[in-house]
Amino acid sequence: MAEHGTQPSSLRYSIEAAGIRALFNLLGLLPADVASGFGGWVGRTLGPRIGGNAKVLRNLERAMPQLDAAGRRRVARKSWDNLCRTLAEYPHLKTISREWEQRVELIGAEHVRGLVTDGKPGVILTGHFGNWELVAMTVFKCGATMTAIYRAPNNPSVDKLLAEARGELGTTLVPKGRASAKGILAAMRAGGILGILADQKLNEGIAVPFLGHDAMTGTIAGDVVVRHGAVVVPMRVTRKPKGARFRIEVFPPMDLPAPTGDRPADIRAITVAVNQLLERWVLENPGQWLWTHRRWPK
Repeated sequence: MAEHGTQPSSLRYSIEAAGIRALFNLLGLLPADVASGFGGWVGRTLGPRIGGNAKVLRNLERAMPQLDAAGRRRVARKSWDNLCRTLAEYPHLKTISREWEQRVELIGAEHVRGLVTDGKPGVILTGHFGNWELVAMTVFKCGATMTAIYRAPNNPSVDKLLAEARGELGTTLVPKGRASAKGILAAMRAGGILGILADQKLNEGIAVPFLGHDAMTGTIAGDVVVRHGAVVVPMRVTRKPKGARFRIEVFPPMDLPAPTGDRPADIRAITVAVNQLLERWVLENPGQWLWTHRRWPK
């Protein structure tokens, strides 16, 4: 028997993975838009009733004090809708890829292609907006390949299941840790493209303002710009009102602060610029962002 405080047993992992696989199989039998709609209904219905919603509301109260309680509840409900739609769309990533022209309005593809032809290493910068998994698919559709750093689930079987679903993304996925450092270095030395979800809390990062409060923020983007001269291209996914349909905007390369020769200061300045961009996106459409992250200290 496992001792108190140890990792869950392999039996629990197996049951968890089997349940998720069965759900994915069921969702996969539905049309993509129906599966997405079902996920949205689950999110709107159950999200506000589970314990995690208290954290969402606290985050909203801290980051958007201009909202009253009713406004915070509306944004939280939309955020749960978006999250559960995204989860329900994992079995349909292949469908979205196959029906790309009908499902995706893509703006600014030339900026991705520019990362391939400019001879410099590149960064695709994004956050948990809309269905963020489509960022990698967009890069692939533009004729490029990308190395993406991600946080692997604790359950290896679930990690494998998600990897299968992400097979349509055309991306090399590298889990955080020692492997990520090697993956980043290899991509930069080869003049490749690195994908960064820059809106997650990272305890090893630095405290940088985000939505009015200091937040521990990863410095990967700043580090690769300073060390390797990488070009940073932001990309945002916005979910359209109905079904698994999206507007994806690729923006011109960021105009980042000029280097001063003080590496820590330069990295910090770039990280500040990244957070300022992401917070503008959040404020423009807060219901499409993932508010469940523990983004700020207690």
